[in-house]
Amino acid sequence: MSKHIKAIGEEVWRTKATKINSELFTLTYGSIVSQLCSDFNNDYIEVNKQLYQMGYNIGVRLIEEFLCSTNLPRCSNFKETSEIVSKIGFKLFLNITPNITNWSQDSRSFSLILDENPLSDFVELPEIGGKVIKELWYSNILCGVLRGCLEMVQLDCEVNFVSDVLRGDTYTEMRIKLIQVLKDEIPAGEE
Repeated sequence: MSKHIKAIGEEVWRTKATKINSELFTLTYGSIVSQLCSDFNNDYIEVNKQLYQMGYNIGVRLIEEFLCSTNLPRCSNFKETSEIVSKIGFKLFLNITPNITNWSQDSRSFSLILDENPLSDFVELPEIGGKVIKELWYSNILCGVLRGCLEMVQLDCEVNFVSDVLRGDTYTEMRIKLIQVLKDEIPAGEE
């Protein structure tokens, strides 16, 4: 199943993904983070919240493009969802394929290990007194994007970074935890 999903991701990347200059993308994102740090007087907790919210708003809209590009049926379980997110979603939009690991006993949470992160190219986190600032999750927008996308397919999830190479960790890890499956509801007035 995993190889089949990976093949779908490769095919969608080759035939349907709109390609942009990765350096321009990376530098533009860096400018956004820098501006947020300036706007919020280096209150990195607030910068993290803003990046997450921006990502969430993007994810709510991005899922439409994902569904149109892939024409995939609804996932049957959370493990299948993890495969689709890793091997097709990340491939389609960032041309990377994170590794899925650290499944919980109840199969309601897992980690994505990003061997590469295009958002963090050319980046060094600010330092104070020779120590990297640990409060800033530079790529926090990705957590918001994932949460927004998953919520639009009725999966209420908690998504956050556990570690990041920019902060001196050995690898970059995102943790995704399923809180609940949301009910399919018809919006009020649309019956």
